[in-house]
Amino acid sequence: MNPEDLVEKHFTRLRPEQKRALAKLGIRTIRDLLYHFPTRYETSGDVGTIAGVAAGAEVTLYGTVRKPDIRKTWKSRRPIAEAWLEDASGKIKMMWFSQPYIAKTLHDGMMVKVSGRVAGEGAKIYLANPAIDKSPIAPEETHDTLFHKGSTLETELYPIYPESMGISSLWLFHALKKVFETRVHEQFEDPLPSEILARYKLPALSSALVFIHAPHKQPDAAAAKKRFAFEEVFALQVVMQQRRNALLREDALPVTIDRAQLKSFIASFPFPATAAQTQAIDTIVSDFGKTHPMLRLLEGDVGSGKTAVAAATAYLVATSLPKGRIAGALQVAYLCPTEILAKQHFSTFVSYFRDHPIPIGLITGSECRVFPSRVPYEESAKLSKATFRKRVADGLIPIVIGTHALVEKSLSFKYLAYAIIDEQHRFGTVHRQKLATKSAVSPHLLSMTATPIPRTLALTLYGDLDLTILDQMPAGRKRVETAVLAPKERERAYERVRAELALGHQAYVICPRIDEPDPAKELALQAKSVKAEAARLQKEVFPEATIGILHSKMTPSEKEEAMETFERGETDILVATSVVEVGVNVPNATVILIEGAERFGLAQLHQLRGRVIRSTHQSYCFALPETTGESTRERMKAFKNAKDGFELAEYDLTLRGAGELVGGRQWGVSDIAMEALKNIKLVEAARTEAARLVERDPDLRGHPALALRAHTADKEMHLE
Repeated sequence: MNPEDLVEKHFTRLRPEQKRALAKLGIRTIRDLLYHFPTRYETSGDVGTIAGVAAGAEVTLYGTVRKPDIRKTWKSRRPIAEAWLEDASGKIKMMWFSQPYIAKTLHDGMMVKVSGRVAGEGAKIYLANPAIDKSPIAPEETHDTLFHKGSTLETELYPIYPESMGISSLWLFHALKKVFETRVHEQFEDPLPSEILARYKLPALSSALVFIHAPHKQPDAAAAKKRFAFEEVFALQVVMQQRRNALLREDALPVTIDRAQLKSFIASFPFPATAAQTQAIDTIVSDFGKTHPMLRLLEGDVGSGKTAVAAATAYLVATSLPKGRIAGALQVAYLCPTEILAKQHFSTFVSYFRDHPIPIGLITGSECRVFPSRVPYEESAKLSKATFRKRVADGLIPIVIGTHALVEKSLSFKYLAYAIIDEQHRFGTVHRQKLATKSAVSPHLLSMTATPIPRTLALTLYGDLDLTILDQMPAGRKRVETAVLAPKERERAYERVRAELALGHQAYVICPRIDEPDPAKELALQAKSVKAEAARLQKEVFPEATIGILHSKMTPSEKEEAMETFERGETDILVATSVVEVGVNVPNATVILIEGAERFGLAQLHQLRGRVIRSTHQSYCFALPETTGESTRERMKAFKNAKDGFELAEYDLTLRGAGELVGGRQWGVSDIAMEALKNIKLVEAARTEAARLVERDPDLRGHPALALRAHTADKEMHLE
């Protein structure tokens, strides 16, 4: 057996549904199978023989199904599926009440694993409604021979694997037993250098594979998990360091740094720049002075003024002449995740550049615009896409703001020197690279996010970027007063909305869903919907108010109209989904109600709260959860009390894990590695070791196994 052999070569009786399930689990080769790790373990004490069971116990048993049948109870005529489970020590009845269909899924002689409670007493004990794993396995492979005592893979823990319809944990357990018997795991070359294994006391690869699939004790499994977490984070860091080194070897278009001109531009802002903004601008300007492209991540809490930093640095680039020319200018591309946000930033840039008439373009899926307009009384003019593309290609529009349309092949730049990506976490690495390759010369890159990222995450997912943090709010901003209200306290939130409307202010009401569910299909789902809630509020709560709606299923023109009406103050209350989560800027909105608050992540709740921190007015946020469990109470308490988004992000990481926080699947990062991102020491160690190794061996020629592992990590991170 070879690690790169296809699983189908050695497991020849796979049914079509099993092949589909393996593909869904990402298991194609024997190597993939060995890297499909358990999510948890059952102790061998949990797995017993039928002769040893006792009434009231929770048990896990392996055995053979005998005489599956359906009958009805004598009095109530209630249908019951029943069958016997048999092993070498005896047999026990299994009964499933009101689930007659289960009997139809069983057949005599089937090998199964069952888990459940032993009911009844004395000689009449039975398994009540047990969970059943119907993996097809041979009779000789029952639990008393699985990684049994005295074998080369002795264990007291039984691994439980991620499953998919058609492939169960038990099937994977037996498949891996067969693989281990061939000792193929000993053929792998370890991607981690021996000196790193020794330095951090990590098990070698062949041992770690045994420890993670068949640990003798829990510490064995923990050691293996630590090793594989380090391996994955290390491989990601190697990729990041290689990418960073490659870009740092490239030349950047030189930017003319006129600090007096820049100071004049910043002074024209409608507010004084904070010390944090000034520091961030100075850092970026210093990067512009280097011969290689800048690679920087700008993290700033909601309302900290990242757009102003982007505008100031874009101004410096857009007023620089390309080398050897007396006309034209270097160009800036500003990529936004949504059309609403792109139009918002375009409008903000127009306000900043009104006294500095540099052409600014907007390109989205629905339209193209340019500022300034030649039409009197209009700030910007509409252009056809063809005309817009030609002007950008000729270098006549120095600053271009847009959505994904920016990275389309049909749009080319003449002198792209600076790429800005807003809400970096919403784009994969692919988008970033597409934007970076829009020009023959690599542009300076500024990634920005208003979603605070814990340090471990930033070091891993953005390990190729330098980090700048905006940790100061503009002068005069008051902290949002946040309250978590039970359903019976809802009127308190409505009273505050009425008070704010009376002062001429506006309000948001956020709902988890757009439409009411189909009652026949979603009886259990009680989340409020935008459409129904807007109608209820208008009829029962705020009959005098003007209420608008905004959600993702509206057309771009409908969304634009809804936002513009709200921005002009013609709508008092905007009922919306989390489509308003990022960047929407209406300073007159001072209160937000978040229905079904427990359905949102903490980072998302913080983003929503940020919609009412856009002015010097006192603002208010009311979280209205529908459930009151312990987890909800803890999360709502953290949301209410956290000083800022960074504190909340660290709490969210501890509570839910990094996969929930940033979408681990988007990055191709495994659950084990995502869990490891809670460990700052592990991440920093992996980053330090990766930088040291890549400096010595940039192309990894002396580390072929690591090169293969890094290539796999790089490929997975590119999956969108």
